[in-house]
Amino acid sequence: MAEGAASTRVAREAWLMPPGLFVLTAPLWLHWYEPALFVAINTLCAPVAASVWASLSLLGNGWGVLGITAPLLVLAPRLMWAWLCAAPFAMLFARLGKGLIESPRPAAVVDNAQMRVVGELLHNVSMPSGHTLTAFAVASALYFALPAARRARHGWLFVLAAGTGLSRIAVGAHWAGDVAVGASLGILAGLLGHVLWQRMGPAHLQPTAWSLRMVAALLVAAAYNLVSEGLDFAEALPAQHALAGVIAVSLLGFARQNWVARAAARP
Repeated sequence: MAEGAASTRVAREAWLMPPGLFVLTAPLWLHWYEPALFVAINTLCAPVAASVWASLSLLGNGWGVLGITAPLLVLAPRLMWAWLCAAPFAMLFARLGKGLIESPRPAAVVDNAQMRVVGELLHNVSMPSGHTLTAFAVASALYFALPAARRARHGWLFVLAAGTGLSRIAVGAHWAGDVAVGASLGILAGLLGHVLWQRMGPAHLQPTAWSLRMVAALLVAAAYNLVSEGLDFAEALPAQHALAGVIAVSLLGFARQNWVARAAARP
């Protein structure tokens, strides 16, 4: 892991990304252009099917993230651990923000006839966007876990995270400023998770490791929730079921890895 850790070190300049984004987007979270900006973005997104935005939003839900990243358990457990190390920081930032900042959501301010709302009508605890925060935490954790020479090819991770952020405006749940703050805090969570991830030993990468088996158990819980619950939107149910299928296939692959490892260990 020492060589791998060396090749995935983060330049000091990367730590300027979260505060830089926070400062650059100040006009958004200061609501200089609201509510006109929200209405404009929400209206521009309206022609796109609700199922598209609902599915993109699912990528900011913890169960949804577990579903889409489930193949990493078998193919690249080190990348699975990368975003899992960032998850506690993302949860902490989201809870602190929502607990300390009592900000109204768009539906509490904008005439609902002027906006498109997908799913439940929400009125409070707007800042920051937790879905956006989660999406950017996962994207940045995965991005920085890649060897430095390969990172440029995976900028699409941030494009996908930005799509999740845009979906939160499209469904009528958040202001643009909520999304901007969520993105900056998400990148910070990813960087902090990266520091933690680099201190993990190689033992956690083996399929027979108790820690990786706990991740497999978490995936079982994710599959159950994806199949049995309407997590955020009814329009996202087909995507939820598809992700549950991805988890099922991944768990079968993980079980096979364990069987092969145990067979090889027998005298």
